[in-house]
Amino acid sequence: MYTDPIADYLTRIRNAAATGHRVVEIPASNLKKNMTKILFEQGYILSYKFESTTVQGTIKIALKYDADSKEPVIKKLERISTPGLRQYVNASEMPRVLNGLGIAIVSTSKGVMTNKKARQENVGGEVLCYVY
Repeated sequence: MYTDPIADYLTRIRNAAATGHRVVEIPASNLKKNMTKILFEQGYILSYKFESTTVQGTIKIALKYDADSKEPVIKKLERISTPGLRQYVNASEMPRVLNGLGIAIVSTSKGVMTNKKARQENVGGEVLCYVY
């Protein structure tokens, strides 16, 4: 039993990308599904599929690699807000990841979104992770 499912989600993706796997399978939750959709929309993963074979269900994520160098597109996945230390920000204090080249995934009152979209909608929230 793990106490931080988001850290487990990020670690599974990070480990699969580091070892060159094409597909990674992760136990599903609504938050993880929303994070997966954001990673796909931002171009960090190739595709995803939600399967409900069990009660909880699973997420299958096809990882994306550079065509020439075979390096993973996701260079770094960094957990920011942890169960022991939550990190909340206002819309005006929304972080810029890698000077705008990366994204922060933020859980807001209007749902899970990127830092750029949260800044546009003028909402703050909990910074879950950085992706670049």
